Amino acid sequence: MSDTIIIFLSLCFLIGAFVATRYGIAWKLKGASRDILRELERKGAVDVFTAVDLSRFKRNILWLGTRDYHAQALDCMVSEGVIGRTGAGNYYLRVPTERRGGSIEREEGSP
Repeated sequence: MSDTIIIFLSLCFLIGAFVATRYGIAWKLKGASRDILRELERKGAVDVFTAVDLSRFKRNILWLGTRDYHAQALDCMVSEGVIGRTGAGNYYLRVPTERRGGSIEREEGSP
């Protein structure tokens, strides 16, 4: 094979690997977001007065193993206004379940 074809195939593989990892990260963030929303719904945290502590979803510097995306998903949802945070560090749902499209249940075949 000529050098041009090898370089072209290498670049295609590199771009494909980059796109695949981005999809993988988005898939993990979606699952982490679902876990957090399901936890808030289960505990009934729908306003400031019923806000709950989500310390198990926060960053842990001693975490060993694969990356945990719950802390990043929690930060994203707070910045987007889906989840509210109280002054005491508790969290609650700001967007009603009906407006989000119903209950947060796992779809068939999703993580």
